[in-house]
Amino acid sequence: MSKDLEVQYTAGLKAALDRGYDVLRDNGSALDAVVAAICSLEDNPLFNAGKGAVFTKKGLNEMDAAIMDGSNLAAGGIAGVRNIKNPIKLAKEVMLHSGHVLLSGSGAAEFAINQGMVMTPDEYFFNQERYDQWVEIRDTNFTQLDHKGDNLKGPAVAPNPDHKFGTVGAVACDVHGNLAAGTSTGGMTNKRFGRIGDSPVIGAGTYANNETCAISCTGHGEFFLRAVVAHDVSCLMEYKGLSLKEACDVVVKDKLVKLGGEGGLIAVDAKGNYDFCFNSAGMYRGMRNSAGEEVVAYYGL
Repeated sequence: MSKDLEVQYTAGLKAALDRGYDVLRDNGSALDAVVAAICSLEDNPLFNAGKGAVFTKKGLNEMDAAIMDGSNLAAGGIAGVRNIKNPIKLAKEVMLHSGHVLLSGSGAAEFAINQGMVMTPDEYFFNQERYDQWVEIRDTNFTQLDHKGDNLKGPAVAPNPDHKFGTVGAVACDVHGNLAAGTSTGGMTNKRFGRIGDSPVIGAGTYANNETCAISCTGHGEFFLRAVVAHDVSCLMEYKGLSLKEACDVVVKDKLVKLGGEGGLIAVDAKGNYDFCFNSAGMYRGMRNSAGEEVVAYYGL
């Protein structure tokens, strides 16, 4: 990417780190830190979530999100929602106040209104670049995973190692050792049939358990759903005693690759160990901890 664009992305990632870490520094919960960080990314049109959500086959912006509390395994998710300023906040409301785990479409919208969520008009989500990219492929059966590039997906097109995934996510470990994970996305450009990826599905794209880890995934969602990636990492830690890094490597760099899936994840455990694991050319990522370490990176390690 250009120098100017890298400056913008770096600023966006650091702003999200600031928002999340401010919560943790004030002894706030991992759950609240995750929401704060993801809201920052949802409000930034550079990222394919919230304000930056891509366009569907019908020229709409449909968003998915999920959140999970590792301290009690409570979780909430929403799929196919429109006009919600911060989908991750709605996912948290589902977790806390709906009695359910996953709401979709018009039902999720009705719940959002009942909960007094901030609604925004279609114009809020309009982005000329994303719109132009959708116009290029709207009369085809292709979907596009990268809202900044030109790599297309069709029924017979193999994954391309050069494309970037727009899903945003955050994981956190707080002062009490509690974990939380959240994920938010606008999905695929030109997606059809009410397609839902892995992001809002607990265990596939999002998972947190204090006994193991907190995980948020990004990539070709169909493969992450089939591999139940986020929960599989947790299971390898729980049942086989693998470390966080070992478990992530097995799932992302072995199991997922064998399926043909591309992407990655961010992870943290209750001891504060973290991992960025991906099988793609790179992954936009950032980390900050109480030891004073900070990481912002894009390309392969």
